[in-house]
Amino acid sequence: MFESSPFIEKLIELKRVSKVVKGGKRLKLYACVVVGDGTGNVGIGHSKSSEVAPAIRKATESAKKKMMKVDVTEGTILHPVTGKFCASIVILKPALTGTGIIASSAVRAVCEAAGIRNILTKSLGSNNPTNLARATINGLKSIRSVAEVAEMRNKPIEYFMRKKHEKATSDTEEKPD
Repeated sequence: MFESSPFIEKLIELKRVSKVVKGGKRLKLYACVVVGDGTGNVGIGHSKSSEVAPAIRKATESAKKKMMKVDVTEGTILHPVTGKFCASIVILKPALTGTGIIASSAVRAVCEAAGIRNILTKSLGSNNPTNLARATINGLKSIRSVAEVAEMRNKPIEYFMRKKHEKATSDTEEKPD
């Protein structure tokens, strides 16, 4: 009867919009939906229709067509980024495991759909949900992978890998009693 989709679908915004014509106002419903697979692919779509269900369905189909790949490592992003769209600005920072998603509802929906589990965010400027979601997508697009940075700086990839256990042991060895 119901098919379970492999995608994570989140409704960001649903509102009533009107167009003024000669005979009066024509009312429609606007839906903005974010779709992701939880492994780094995410897309956002929006649509209008005279009823709720068709508006959400059309927005979901649009989001699936516009999906893009985001570089997610160990449930977080690799480095801090800033995303901008219109008057909305979103600052995204990586967080340690167990922090969770510290974000507004629109930014949280995009991060959950992309598969990000630990992130710190701050939204500045306009708090329009659609613009915040698009600013988040723009920020996630600008993340560079470790291989790209290594190639740009002419260094081996191992130079950029985190060595948590070595750093922790070297800190304890340096302190003589």
